[in-house]
Amino acid sequence: MADPQVSPTVGDPAPDIDEPITQGGRFVLAEQRGKWAVVYFFPRSNTPG
Repeated sequence: MADPQVSPTVGDPAPDIDEPITQGGRFVLAEQRGKWAVVYFFPRSNTPG
């Protein structure tokens, strides 16, 4: 699981991502190598920004 305390900045490589998905299974960013993938980072819930 990605560390929720890590705040990526523009130009940083994406962190290792391995998260459960709603349809069951897991999303592992490393498995997407060579494919198009959109990863959206947003502020923590219930915070300004």
